[in-house]
Amino acid sequence: MNWAAFSSAEPDLAKTVEERFGAYTHHILATLRKDGSPRTTGLEVRFLNGELWLGMMPDSLKALDLRRDPRFALQANPGAGTGMGGGDVRISGRAIEVDDPRTKAGYVEEVEPPEPFHLFRTELTEVVRTYVEDDRYLIVQVWKPGEPVRTLKRT
Repeated sequence: MNWAAFSSAEPDLAKTVEERFGAYTHHILATLRKDGSPRTTGLEVRFLNGELWLGMMPDSLKALDLRRDPRFALQANPGAGTGMGGGDVRISGRAIEVDDPRTKAGYVEEVEPPEPFHLFRTELTEVVRTYVEDDRYLIVQVWKPGEPVRTLKRT
């Protein structure tokens, strides 16, 4: 499921997630190394034309990781301090490299990335938002394709 389909299915959660990612430029991407261990690196993301895009420098380790194993997890920058206004948000899924020149040209027109670059569109497998309510409850919202958002409330 791409970002547009998720946004259509869960517009409130999608809006919150986009706002959290929009609050800062750099976020944390987790990929899998050749040996299966995790690798975390910084990354800029873009929500454009109904897709969540991951762009990266040519032959970067994260790009090579995604080419080998497309599974990823993406964590929004929590920002300064510990307040995390809007909560903590994470997106998991699969990254599919885009080679189509027209699609890449459209991305370049909008984003103006340094070239050359790798471009990946995403297929979502999970979106999670965690936040504190009334300084008392930990709220966890979990979405997976084909399911409504589940909300867990803990003290």
